[in-house]
Amino acid sequence: MSDEKNTEEEFPDEDMTVDIILEDDTTVNCNIITILTVNGKDYIVLQPTDESGDTMDGEVWFYRYEEDEEDVNAEPVLSYIDDDEEYEAVEDAFDEFLDDDLYDSMGE
Repeated sequence: MSDEKNTEEEFPDEDMTVDIILEDDTTVNCNIITILTVNGKDYIVLQPTDESGDTMDGEVWFYRYEEDEEDVNAEPVLSYIDDDEEYEAVEDAFDEFLDDDLYDSMGE
C-alpha cells in the first residue's frame, strides 16, 4: 500500500472548526486546515485556537479521520496516531501540502 498516492482536501473560504475534548476534559476549538489521505487512510490537520479565536503560533495537530460510509449523518471519528512511523508519514504529507500551497500562492 505504500505506493498509494497522497491526496489532500482543502476547505477554501470556509471557516470550518471542530471542538476537541482533551484527556483532562478541557475543550479546544480548532480550525480544520485540511484532510490528507496517506497510504489509504484519512487524517485531519487541525490548528488549535485560544479563547479569543486566535490561532496558536503555527501549532497543528494530526488525527486519524474516519467517516461512517453507511450513515452520512454520523459524526466523523477522530483518533490519536500512536505509531511514530505513521505520524511521520502524515507530517511529511502535511509538509508537502504546505510546500504546494506556498507554490500555488506564489503564482497568484
